[in-house]
Amino acid sequence: MTMSLPPSPLTQRLIDMVRSSAELMAALSAARSLGLENWCIGAGAVRTLVWDALHGHAGPTPLADVDLVYFAQDAPPQHDAELEARLHQLMPALEWEATNQAHVHTWFMREFGREVAPLLSLEDGVATWPEYATCIGVTLAGDDTIRVIAPHGLEDLFELRVRHNPARADVHTYRHRVVSKGFAQRWPLLVIESLQ
Repeated sequence: MTMSLPPSPLTQRLIDMVRSSAELMAALSAARSLGLENWCIGAGAVRTLVWDALHGHAGPTPLADVDLVYFAQDAPPQHDAELEARLHQLMPALEWEATNQAHVHTWFMREFGREVAPLLSLEDGVATWPEYATCIGVTLAGDDTIRVIAPHGLEDLFELRVRHNPARADVHTYRHRVVSKGFAQRWPLLVIESLQ
């Protein structure tokens, strides 16, 4: 069972922002139709929605991709690609990326030659993303309730603070992301932690 944040003013504020985004609600509905047990849409889709709103942008920043993450220990490695294909059929305008958090440790070994401990849950995976403000996901229940997963809270996201989360990403990766994603250019009110 996916754990979610208890009601709070920031949680409700995020839920209201998600509900106001027709594109994100459609993406959540598409993801829910896959029938996964433990899943969320997170990272850039949520972060961009909030930072655009807090900056008063007239229109949403186009999403590079939509991250669907889920946790299924028994799913075969090709399951990610199958889910992406199904999602692309449902919403072809979006670039989907599906990632089983139960298999991330094997990806780390393949990509970086680095051994890391297996993740234990969906929340455990969300908690390791490179910036604390990015460690947030939302999921849509069968009754249309929106649940928020934010292992480190929502303060960094809403206070426009970008800080390195060292759980899995090294300093080089963090610095590269800050530059390559154009955080300072797209959202000039951000306070970005500078690491040497």
